[in-house]
Amino acid sequence: MAEVLREEYGNPSSVYAEGAAARARVEAARAEVAALLGARPADVRFTSGATEANNTVIAGLLGPGDHVVTSAVEHPSVDAPLRFLESRPGGGGLRVTRVAPDATGRVEAEAIAAAIRPETRLVTLIWANNETGAIQPVESVASVCRERGVTFHSDATQAVAKTEVDLRQVPCDFVSCSAHKLGGPKGVGALVGADNARLAPLLRGGGQERGLRGGTENVASIVGFGVACALARKEGEARAARARTLRDRLWAGLQRELPGVGWNGDPAHTLGNTLNVRFAGVEGEVLVQALDLEGVAVSAGAACHSGAIEPSGVLLAMGLTPQEARGSLRFSTGAGLSEADIDRVITLLRTLVPRVQAGEGA
Repeated sequence: MAEVLREEYGNPSSVYAEGAAARARVEAARAEVAALLGARPADVRFTSGATEANNTVIAGLLGPGDHVVTSAVEHPSVDAPLRFLESRPGGGGLRVTRVAPDATGRVEAEAIAAAIRPETRLVTLIWANNETGAIQPVESVASVCRERGVTFHSDATQAVAKTEVDLRQVPCDFVSCSAHKLGGPKGVGALVGADNARLAPLLRGGGQERGLRGGTENVASIVGFGVACALARKEGEARAARARTLRDRLWAGLQRELPGVGWNGDPAHTLGNTLNVRFAGVEGEVLVQALDLEGVAVSAGAACHSGAIEPSGVLLAMGLTPQEARGSLRFSTGAGLSEADIDRVITLLRTLVPRVQAGEGA
């Protein structure tokens, strides 16, 4: 990326030599993204990330009165634009069916199929949840949609490079992803689909990305995305195995040291790098702050609205009580972590959790 910024700073839409060099870099990166996902390079459209890609599908495909089937555990970048279109003034809003997950956070493919109507225009289902790591039955849902002639989209941001995402095997019409979830730079991603011409552009004003996204390409970040995909193809299986080993070590230690701790999800259908845990009688936000002071970064899976901590909507949809949801933390394992790091977190929580349960603070 630094080399591109220093030496190949041309506009890839220009015909002079500097532009052609930049264009070659962009197209090489496009090929790497396609290779990782089992797609054709022509199917890859670069975006600023999965949020833009998700919004492009929803805003570019749907109109007033259309029906959409989705889940109750989608990322906000899918749920929020759907809710916006639902509330369209004048009564011409979108109609949305949100299928609830089971207690493990997974949505049954049969429930998605049952929700499809003759007027259904789109089914959108997250590939793996961003809070729990729950892997959804995307292949089965994609097959149902193909049989019914319904467009299928999946936000695969969390799944790419952590579990198999091969579009040669799963008939998705559109898939969204972000580079930073697999070690690439923030602020770049892709919308992948063979039929992008059906979508109305979200950003107009240029013919870039085969007319789907106007604006000069972020060449350096796109190049970084391509390198991240190349490394993921080479190292992905080893990375995933390492992350799972560390995750399982953490879970075993928490079970050993903190009786009553619970896993929010099903280990058999969860990304290997993700562990969402509930601790009885604690406020997760307090533990987040306490661990942060110790140099440990975790998430409470909650959003702060006007100073009030709201329980995770994903965990509530899974059937947890508000108290259980507020007492849950998401741990993620990945590059740079060691067994010693995991053991330190276990030791910290062995002390911190009882203190918070006793109301002593952190």
